[in-house]
Amino acid sequence: MKIKTILVSQPEPKIENSPYFDLEEKQKVKIDFRSFIHVEGLTAKDIRLQKVDFTIYSAVILTSRNAVDHFFRIAKEMRFKVPDSMKYFCQSEPVALYLQNYVVYRKRKIYVGKRNFVDLVPLIKKYKNEKFLLPSSDKLKPLIPNTLEEIGVQFKQAVFYKTVISDLSDLANVYYDILVFFSPSGIDSLFHNFPNFKQNDTHIAAFGPTTSNAVTDHSLRLDLRAPTAKSKSMTMAIDHYIQELEELLINEQK
Repeated sequence: MKIKTILVSQPEPKIENSPYFDLEEKQKVKIDFRSFIHVEGLTAKDIRLQKVDFTIYSAVILTSRNAVDHFFRIAKEMRFKVPDSMKYFCQSEPVALYLQNYVVYRKRKIYVGKRNFVDLVPLIKKYKNEKFLLPSSDKLKPLIPNTLEEIGVQFKQAVFYKTVISDLSDLANVYYDILVFFSPSGIDSLFHNFPNFKQNDTHIAAFGPTTSNAVTDHSLRLDLRAPTAKSKSMTMAIDHYIQELEELLINEQK
């Protein structure tokens, strides 16, 4: 079968040179974007109920851009002026770069991991005497607080925002050749909105091992995944997959 339509379970890219737009042009496919999940911030009252006192923390661990946004949002709502002495431990460079929306980078103490939380641990260990605040979502991986406990640092995890399933009822009668997922929550949203979903001829793509496992855990067929040695990104994986399907179709017609 020829791939004509793709639904990506994320917001539409804001940049004009997104590889998705290049893929659309190259393969002559229609790509739609739709958030299967979205983030909702908790209120200052919710944070107080978790017994968070901003004044006692000397460092904050930021695992995502959402964590950055909601840390500063809540600080503002609680009328807490984040001191210049605050240390920021960012899980990755994109998170650290995003932090510049809120602080003057060169005037702050910022420590950056390579990509995963485990990469950040050696830096945290060097500052074991700090008191860390870990603003997170309600879906935070247990690995993070468990690791902090293992290395013996003083920290407080608090839920600053939560992941909420989006209403997809308007897609009930819409068919796509490929559905693209980036988190297990996206798969949960699919079945929450469409409990009787049947895959049939729909191709399913998953980014990362946890998302891939969620696909198969729901008894769905996983047709393509990324990243792989051949395809570092999801757009590359889809591009290669479409080419492979077209080659199969040509061979079948011979």
